[in-house]
Amino acid sequence: MGGSVNPKTGHFIGNWGEFGCPTPQRIATYALSSNRQRPFAGAFHAAIFNTFRRFRGQVLYVVPPFVIAYAALNWAVERNHYLQSKPGRMLEGDSE
Repeated sequence: MGGSVNPKTGHFIGNWGEFGCPTPQRIATYALSSNRQRPFAGAFHAAIFNTFRRFRGQVLYVVPPFVIAYAALNWAVERNHYLQSKPGRMLEGDSE
């Protein structure tokens, strides 16, 4: 049942069925790192400043289309009210 280590590759070459899986030599121990022990440490403080930073970076992409859409909608509503009023009908010549 013997075998040897191939000097070229460093891999164990054994008999048929022996794939060279070594037996466990030590017991593995695990520990939590310091940043995993308090996952929400400073989260609220960072959230305030991160939210402000992200808002500041995106505000020029979001606000102008909303302002333009609001202005167009406001103009359309006011124009509709004017056209449905007596002076608007008289000026546009809407006859029924």
